[in-house]
Amino acid sequence: MTEAPGTTVQLETVAEATNRLLDTIRGLDDDVTVPSLLPGWTRGHLLAHIARNADSLVNLLLWARTGIETPQYASMFIRDADIEAGAPRPLAEQLADNEAAANRWLALAQTTPEQAWTATVRTRQGRPIPAAEVIWMRLQEVEIHHVDLAAGYQPGDWPMDFVARLLPRAVADLTERYADEADSAAAFEVRTIDTGFATTIGRGSPDHTISGPASALLAWLLGRSEGAGLSGALPTLPAWK
Repeated sequence: MTEAPGTTVQLETVAEATNRLLDTIRGLDDDVTVPSLLPGWTRGHLLAHIARNADSLVNLLLWARTGIETPQYASMFIRDADIEAGAPRPLAEQLADNEAAANRWLALAQTTPEQAWTATVRTRQGRPIPAAEVIWMRLQEVEIHHVDLAAGYQPGDWPMDFVARLLPRAVADLTERYADEADSAAAFEVRTIDTGFATTIGRGSPDHTISGPASALLAWLLGRSEGAGLSGALPTLPAWK
């Protein structure tokens, strides 16, 4: 099985993205204390997180298959402790861990029965989702954190299908959070110069437009860029997640 009902994300797409990530990890130098793009996290922290994320999504697929509630993480304390404990491991150990964790998740996903994909599970934030969305969750983790490694993979390297799928979702999420900002927060338009995507963020009519390539706009909305490649006055955005 390559595609879960209710999603257009194929497992082959996740496998290909994962292989690109693993190739980058293989090319890293041995110093896992190099800072990642995530504040306070080294590359070691990020590599440990990516592996444990795969295992956490195994939990959600097991929940969908068995009907037995299996939280994504046993607790946020354990999640954070596992990342801290795994961060200082040598690169070879980090690579082996990520290879094994990715293979565990993919093998389980490939053998998940069709009816299980429609089962409802919950993310670590408590949001109920159909199990089919777990595939998309893993793809986001792999693609976004590949950039966060700060090892040459850039937002411009994201596949266009990934950008096209995530951009409107990132805008919708930001719009919801932006609505909670002060009443004086000015609305603005975002517009891509390569895909024709355009929408307004904030209350009322936009007073200016921010434009650029879709991947650059997405990177800025996700907090992975300070706005390189974009034109227009850039406001300070609430953190994505």
